[in-house]
Amino acid sequence: MTLKRISIFATICLFCLGLIVSPAMAFKGTYKVGAVFSATGRTSFLGDPEKKTAEMLAEEINKAGGINGHKLELIVYDTEGDATKCNLAVKKLITQDKVCAVIGPSLSGTSLAVVPLAEKYKTPLVSCAASYKIVHNDKTGKPYKWVFKTPQTDTMAVEAIYTRLQKSGINKIAIISVTSGFGASGRGELIRLAPKYKMNIVADEKYGPKDTDMTAQLTKIKGKAPKAIINWSVGPTQVTVLRNSRDLGMTGIPFYQSHGFGSRKNIELAAGAAEGVFCPLGSCNIAGLLPANHPQKGVTSKYMKDYMAKYKEPLSSFGGHAWDALSMVVKALTNVGDDKAKIQGYLENHIKGFVGQHGIFNYSPDDHNGLTKDAFNMVVVKDGDWALAD
Repeated sequence: MTLKRISIFATICLFCLGLIVSPAMAFKGTYKVGAVFSATGRTSFLGDPEKKTAEMLAEEINKAGGINGHKLELIVYDTEGDATKCNLAVKKLITQDKVCAVIGPSLSGTSLAVVPLAEKYKTPLVSCAASYKIVHNDKTGKPYKWVFKTPQTDTMAVEAIYTRLQKSGINKIAIISVTSGFGASGRGELIRLAPKYKMNIVADEKYGPKDTDMTAQLTKIKGKAPKAIINWSVGPTQVTVLRNSRDLGMTGIPFYQSHGFGSRKNIELAAGAAEGVFCPLGSCNIAGLLPANHPQKGVTSKYMKDYMAKYKEPLSSFGGHAWDALSMVVKALTNVGDDKAKIQGYLENHIKGFVGQHGIFNYSPDDHNGLTKDAFNMVVVKDGDWALAD
């Protein structure tokens, strides 16, 4: 037998014995990160792109060799938008799966429900939901130690909308909101910040998250003759409000949506009724519209290209929140490993100037959101797509 044949034979034997492993199996160990998203159910428009984004990132990281040679194991549970299921999932991730951090949940209500678990088990949790209350402890006036979030707050969204209304010379407004955690938090900020921006709220209407007709509420609003309407909700209801307002002939009144409107699917479902609607959105929604020198141009363009190539669907704000959450956790893992306390400390003290999908993040002991209202772009629906507002 020639030397070459002996070498080939020896290699085959070693491979069969498991002494030679493929690069995909050569990890030094595993870093476990948990994720909870409303991937199915009424709020799947939030959780589905979040789940897809997180899984795509984890796959990319592992293909590139993992995190300092450690495999990233992403353990994802579907909450279906239910607070009880979310609690059970987060507790399982922490106590049974032994994850070092959790990203999600998708909703403000489910996020608020699991804050006590993150605090009790001292596990970093990076929420993908909007309410400022997720990271703000009213009792202490400071952030919860173990909880962070990636979406811009409802406070920032209200400030962005009110700033534009002021510039447009409008101060007589009507608000309409859904009676969910997200809607209640946004409504509260709309009311609280109105005096600061000299806004006169002439109508304040509400509807349920499962309501299918808001004609009665909009008829009352129409009777008050506001100069602008602001709707605060997510999901099908925000589309229903638009369709109902069009049917009532209210197309001449400027209409604003919250940042929860950040999906092109909403424009499509509105069937033309969204044309001319304004809303504050993060940069990932409009990567193609950003100037070449924009600090987020690179990361948003790559994410848009990768996501659309893999899933054959347009991306939304919501997937971007998961991108930001997992990316910052991975940055912490890269620098300090999977010790929970060290991850918390790294997020709080070393996430500075982090270029994400939704802004430039600067966490601190006093700020576990790390964004300002400058993280928003005011956009308008034009010809069935997003466009930068004047």
